[in-house]
Amino acid sequence: MAVTEPTTSFKHIDVTPLTLHIGAEIGGVDLNEALSPAAVAEIAEAFVTWKVVFFRGQDLDHAAHVAFARHFGEPTIGHAVFGHEAEFPEIYSVAKHRPANTIRGARLHRPWTGWHTDVTAAINPPMASILRGVTIPPYGGDTFWTNLVAAYEGLSAPLRAFVEGLDGVHRFEAPRDPDGQDAYRDRVEKRKLESAHPLVTVHPVSGEKVLFVSPGFLQEIEGLTPSESQALLELLWEHVVRPEFTVRFKWQPGDVAMWDNRSTAHLAPNDIFQSDFDRQLYRITLVGDEPKGTDGRTSRAIAGLPILSAREELAMAETA
Repeated sequence: MAVTEPTTSFKHIDVTPLTLHIGAEIGGVDLNEALSPAAVAEIAEAFVTWKVVFFRGQDLDHAAHVAFARHFGEPTIGHAVFGHEAEFPEIYSVAKHRPANTIRGARLHRPWTGWHTDVTAAINPPMASILRGVTIPPYGGDTFWTNLVAAYEGLSAPLRAFVEGLDGVHRFEAPRDPDGQDAYRDRVEKRKLESAHPLVTVHPVSGEKVLFVSPGFLQEIEGLTPSESQALLELLWEHVVRPEFTVRFKWQPGDVAMWDNRSTAHLAPNDIFQSDFDRQLYRITLVGDEPKGTDGRTSRAIAGLPILSAREELAMAETA
């Protein structure tokens, strides 16, 4: 799989690629200031090209975070299942001990354990996530991303042709080890999400084919026997997290990461639970569309409603 150097020449931002396949740092902009349309367009282009882009030392507050996100789409409610910040419904607190991290008992760890694409159990997963660091450990707590376009291209031609015709079922499930986790299970049960997405999707901007296999949510492949489904899923999950497809980011306070949720998966750190260091980040996700397969077929909702914008969610809550 040959890698060609991007030909884009940026005039309003500085772009420094970090690996061959994924990740670039963007400089020359202050996200606390008003961005010109030209700068926004170039950031959007770098974002699609490099899948995840990083801005160092921005020190945004909640309001500036929301303002920056609105340049690229409509923010969703902070989290479809786990809620949001009280005065900023667009923002989800990614704290060390947030509810989603309360299940940390013994479990089977595989190379793909913990990797996921955000909320793929929804019929319209977010198109992007924008995460900013506030309290960062002096060491540890790095985040990984992988390029699902490169992963698709890294498959053999016969396997690419086979998986393009398949759909996978993505679920947001309560933990199987329920001890002391009633509140967690209640949240998941109140907002059930389950959808079937093509295993290979087409990126709506770049036209690239994406191996859309979120290990954290994808539970089975339709039309295959359980043993066939599990064997193929494990092959694909292990494939997408190959090191050459990934980038590792060491956070510093004030940093911002913005990733294309349509073409990446990521891995939150586990090492922070082995230290006393605190870690606090905040995330915004942007409303996405239903993924489409290479033959034009769209995803199907099995349970749950689409993810709406924060404004729509709040309006519905007021009229309920």
